[in-house]
Amino acid sequence: MPPAPEQHPPAEAIRVVDTVLVHPAPPSPPETSLPLTFFDIFWLHAPPVQRVLFYRLDAGADVDAIISNLRDSLSQALHAFYPLAARLRLSPGTANRYELHYRPGDAVAFTVAEYNDDIDSLAADEPREVFKLAPLAPPLPEGVEGGTVLALQASGLALGVTVHHAACDGAASTHFLHTWAACCAGTTTGTQPPPVPPVIDRTLISDPTGLYDVHCPKAAPTTTEDDTKNKSVSDHLFATFVLSRAHLQRVKDLVAAEASRTRGVAPPPRCSSLVATLGLIWSCYQRAKPDSSTACGKTYLLFPVDHRSRTNPPLPEKYLGNCVGAALAFASKPDLAASSGAAGLWAACAAVAASIEEVTRGPVTEIMGLLQQRFVDAAAPTAGLLTMAGSPRFRVYDLDFGFGRPAKVDVVSVARTGAIAVAESRVGDGGMEVGLALPPDGMAAFRNCFADAIAGLDLDAGAS
Repeated sequence: MPPAPEQHPPAEAIRVVDTVLVHPAPPSPPETSLPLTFFDIFWLHAPPVQRVLFYRLDAGADVDAIISNLRDSLSQALHAFYPLAARLRLSPGTANRYELHYRPGDAVAFTVAEYNDDIDSLAADEPREVFKLAPLAPPLPEGVEGGTVLALQASGLALGVTVHHAACDGAASTHFLHTWAACCAGTTTGTQPPPVPPVIDRTLISDPTGLYDVHCPKAAPTTTEDDTKNKSVSDHLFATFVLSRAHLQRVKDLVAAEASRTRGVAPPPRCSSLVATLGLIWSCYQRAKPDSSTACGKTYLLFPVDHRSRTNPPLPEKYLGNCVGAALAFASKPDLAASSGAAGLWAACAAVAASIEEVTRGPVTEIMGLLQQRFVDAAAPTAGLLTMAGSPRFRVYDLDFGFGRPAKVDVVSVARTGAIAVAESRVGDGGMEVGLALPPDGMAAFRNCFADAIAGLDLDAGAS
């Protein structure tokens, strides 16, 4: 078990060297207002998404030149993604309609900072103190109106990216990062084609059933005791858990075998690599939980589903905004936690697969409306809700700015939200990696459950 971390980060852990405002490259985009859609408004008061990308530079690398290239190429990328330089505001003359408002002269803050600790040691899978990771991602202004939606920070080997979720979802924000990386690496002036530009048109999303008003928060949420607990994570540990392609295949095989053994001729659930990953992590999480609040009831797993291809008509793949709904899997805690073998994996994977099937078999607006009450039930304090951020489809380990691929990528904001962060394996073997933050005792329990699950997969593989 790792040693308990300090309770409070030292104030001098990070020192801001310089902050510059980076404008979209000329010609300046015209003044534009983009109304938030019902997909966007759900995230109005949500915490921003914060990623930290760790790089290992070659010996003798010119850091000053790298920083300069990052700034210059950021301006190029922002020309195409200018709404990320905009401000979030209440639409004039309305009570609850919000928009991204861009005016020529708007810019994104790019901060250069010095980190007075060993950054290289943070680019690891082993548990690390959250308070050491958190300063590597820059903050956004508090509040909604007039607030920026993107901030960036370079701290030596670490590149921190903070995005307001109401501006865009993970697919769109990582599209921006891939465009920025391509500009910085110079591929747009070489033989490779330039990145596909984003589609900036919020009128492509219709709202025939009035979901905007359903999802629009009436006011900023008040701080409750539970909120305070969620935000007090300075004593938490953040760790990454890796599942190889072989381990995921073994999960799929065990689920199929369990389906055949106990479900007769019923077909096994569609167990993709993501389903296998979520099923195993969810079951480990429930076994590791010390509380018994959901011991006899349902426990939930909520994870994002991209609806771009499912709207009517379908949205362009590179639409800049939010087009994410949620799948909500549920199962009883005893079913998930009773066994570390095939039965627990079956229950978890079958529930995840069923929730995906549910949200992909009807019109998007109807499905989101039908699931609204279930989300309310799942969010109850006793419901045992676990949420997911990220996606292996974002290809975060392909973000090469000209000085190599990331050695590690962490979604550090999940420490505050209590979610798990899923990404593709950095070694490119078809595996997955999952990051999560827990108190020291909870992290020790989860690590033990995960190690037992992996050992069981290896044992079953050896026996077959």
